[in-house]
Amino acid sequence: MSLDFVSVEKIEAIAQQYGYWAVFLGIFLESLGLPIPGETVTLAGGFLAGNDQLNYWYVLADAALGATIGGNAGYWIGRRGGWPLLLKVGQVFRIGEERLDGLKRQFSENAAKTVFLGRFIALLRTFASPLAGIVQMPYWQFSIYNTLGALTWASVMVTLSYFAGQFVPLEKMVAWAGQFAFVTLFIAIAWIVVPLWLESRKVKELVKDEVQPDDQPASGL
Repeated sequence: MSLDFVSVEKIEAIAQQYGYWAVFLGIFLESLGLPIPGETVTLAGGFLAGNDQLNYWYVLADAALGATIGGNAGYWIGRRGGWPLLLKVGQVFRIGEERLDGLKRQFSENAAKTVFLGRFIALLRTFASPLAGIVQMPYWQFSIYNTLGALTWASVMVTLSYFAGQFVPLEKMVAWAGQFAFVTLFIAIAWIVVPLWLESRKVKELVKDEVQPDDQPASGL
């Protein structure tokens, strides 16, 4: 996730100054549920490794560890008290508890895939772990998919930025990654919202059929 008021140049400067700690903390805080541009920091780390300013393997290890540990912390934050907070956020955005329950159910049914694939999707990378805790996804299952997702995501991001960074400016790589993330976010929203909309229509039709009289009133003689 990227923040408009944090430029790519600033993030690159932070990665140069703090090196591996910047990569680790960036993705750790984003996975924890905070709106930190962790993906951009990771791309900057791989870019610097490709230009011999950092070590590729250390950047990869930092990104994977930060994502894994941050995801675990986010899970327990959601597990311990995330639902009341989510209800309050829903009230702010005028999202009723019934709709939040529907989203919660939809997430529960697809929790494993969401935790794994959410690493590559804008916003879900930030909120998937706390949501997994909120829906009380079994921790052993979360731990497996969180670790696999973190390793896969870190390997792809760091490796791509390592090699592509030798030919492509960091700003362009970040732009491409952002476009891909938001396209996948749109697909994920459609995947969640469309079934809920179809279910809502089905319920309304059933209610309508129930309230209609079975027999037409008899005509007068």
